[in-house]
Amino acid sequence: MKRYLEKIRLPGGRWRRAVAVATAVAVLGVLTFLYWPMDAAAYLRPEPSSQILDREGRPVYAFLNAREQWCFPIALADVGPRLVQATLAAEDRRFRAHPGIDPAAVLRAVGQNASRGDVVSGASTLTMQVVKLRHGPARTVRAKAWQGLLALRLERHATKDEILEAYLNRAPYGQNLVGCEAAARRYFAKPARELTLSEAALLAGLPKAPTALMPLDNPDRARARRTYVLARMEADGVVGAAERSRADHAPLGARHHPFPALAPHLAMRLRPRLDHGTRLRTTLDAALQQEAERLVGRSVRNVKRDIGNAALIVVDVRSAEVLARVGSADFFDIPGAGQVDACLAPRSPGSALKPFTFALALERGRLYASEMLLDHVLDFGRFNPENFDEQYRGLVTASDALRSSLNVPAVTVLDRIGPASVHELLTRSGLTTLNKTPDYYGLGLTLGDCEVRLQELTAAYEMLANLGEYRPLRIVSDGPPQEPRRLLAPGTCAKIYEMLEQPLPSEMTGAVRAAGVKTRVCWKTGTSSGHRDAWAFVFNRQYLVGVWMGNNDGRPSRKLFGAWSALPLAGRMFRYLPATSQPAWPDTSDNLIKTTVCAVSGLPATKWCFQTREDTFPRNQFLNRACDMHYPAPGAGDTNKVVERWPGSAKGWDLAKIGTVRHAEGEAREEALQILSPADGAEFVLTGEAAGDRIRLSSSLDAAAPLHWYLDASFLGTATAESPIYLELKPGGHTLTCMTASGVTGTVKFNVVVTARTPKFD
Repeated sequence: MKRYLEKIRLPGGRWRRAVAVATAVAVLGVLTFLYWPMDAAAYLRPEPSSQILDREGRPVYAFLNAREQWCFPIALADVGPRLVQATLAAEDRRFRAHPGIDPAAVLRAVGQNASRGDVVSGASTLTMQVVKLRHGPARTVRAKAWQGLLALRLERHATKDEILEAYLNRAPYGQNLVGCEAAARRYFAKPARELTLSEAALLAGLPKAPTALMPLDNPDRARARRTYVLARMEADGVVGAAERSRADHAPLGARHHPFPALAPHLAMRLRPRLDHGTRLRTTLDAALQQEAERLVGRSVRNVKRDIGNAALIVVDVRSAEVLARVGSADFFDIPGAGQVDACLAPRSPGSALKPFTFALALERGRLYASEMLLDHVLDFGRFNPENFDEQYRGLVTASDALRSSLNVPAVTVLDRIGPASVHELLTRSGLTTLNKTPDYYGLGLTLGDCEVRLQELTAAYEMLANLGEYRPLRIVSDGPPQEPRRLLAPGTCAKIYEMLEQPLPSEMTGAVRAAGVKTRVCWKTGTSSGHRDAWAFVFNRQYLVGVWMGNNDGRPSRKLFGAWSALPLAGRMFRYLPATSQPAWPDTSDNLIKTTVCAVSGLPATKWCFQTREDTFPRNQFLNRACDMHYPAPGAGDTNKVVERWPGSAKGWDLAKIGTVRHAEGEAREEALQILSPADGAEFVLTGEAAGDRIRLSSSLDAAAPLHWYLDASFLGTATAESPIYLELKPGGHTLTCMTASGVTGTVKFNVVVTARTPKFD
């Protein structure tokens, strides 16, 4: 190297050669520095706030980033031309031409600062400001020079658009707002691409002094800065004088707008899945979510003294995607903690489980929708179901029993198929709270003697609405949807559609859209025992709305009645849902068939049924049950003379199997005998009061013929319709038998107990 330097001959001697060498080395070093690989992403990459987005990518909920700042980075193409023009005019009008530092700006700043004897002008380019955002401000000449070198180097490793995008996403805009998108949403409640000229000029001027120019605190300074930016834009030729004047005279328009905070319960549940800056897309529809939260809040505010909370879920039936989900009426102001997600709280469903009992009975051929059931006193010993209004309707079709939510027919149907089968269907439909054995719930299962979650029960209803195919509700759009599992036949669910179809109550406009076109819907309500929970589910082939209303602490209220409180809310939400091109009702042509039924029993008719009609049955349903009410009159020899018979009581009611004693063909037939009082398995507690421990014996044939009664094999006497028998109760277990003159018998067992409160007998 030394020999090489000695060969250099420059005018002026050795010092000139030394300067030249030093200059060459310096230039080489600078070039090496500029082109040496660097991590440009460290300068370009902002620190975004995590966001939860709706199905269209619109923000639903946002979290502060690690620096406790709001930052929502967007692509340069989404910024909007006005803000880009205003930013370049305000900060770096020669940005597209300079290599990272602007020589003209440097010379101007040096001249102005020298003439004034103070720093009155800077020469920072946008690229230098991007460097400053990473390393901090340069407070010395040496630091400023280093900042300029880094800017030159960044320009070698990033494009102009990348640097401009980084600036717009990382620049401070007042408060804890970083980036133009956060500022546009905060001050103007709109995305940056929708800013007007005056709004864009206001934002473009803020990064120079974010605190001093912040429009919410210093509107006059912000206005003056906007005027300056607009003047620069006019000087650069990007706006005309008239346009600049209009923008300059426009009001600031800046307000404090909250960032989206929809679906807070869901957001808190999903937060552990969000890394720093993650944008998680959900199936929610932001507009529907906002309306759902408004409706739920208003519904609870109207009855807040009686009902403190509500939850609501809207589902797209065909995809099982959740479109809206409200966990409480007010996340921050609900007695007993509004942060508790009521969509996941176990609550008693009341009659909301009945459709699954009826559907499974249809599926297994143990029930026809047209058959007559008896709504009357039903005694299972310690279990005596009654209707909610404590009234009985007598004979009703299965469809009317389900539609009217009658308890006795529902228990009758469950008794036919057994609680275990319905328990299995419900657990396969996603109800995880039924974690006890079927025997624990017993026949009360269909009446809601259990606890369920709104989110899980809504998924089960989605299975019915989707014609028997079950899928867990989908709320996060990451990965393919889960394959459905068929739990019920399409024909069964098509018949449930028919059984549950009914217009919403006239005082509600929930089923009528703005155009006045009525939408066909099914609905079912539920009210828990003691008026602690009210439920409603409204659905068709397009949408499903599930609602729960109640109090977090379980406090009862007479207003907690499904049809009065939950159903109006569900109906109003259903009305708001947008119309779709998909049919609102299932095509039943392939799933239902017409069948001739007895007009009296509603069961498939036999040749003895003198009156018939047609009804629809699921195509998959096996017609293994027929009317057992009608048969030829004994000894008449003329089949046109038909005798009609009925079961003795609601217990074991089945018009396809009345249970009569059959004799040889042509001989007389006699109706079944069943003891009604006392009921089989009943338990009595002695009172010790006069005439307080005596019961009347009764049977299904009291009015037909004299009956002989026996207690523990001892004859009690013969009873007639005019002279019934009364039994004095005595402690212990007993067997009671009743017999007709022809030998038909009925037997029950009951128990009589003495407690500490029972007075001693003399």
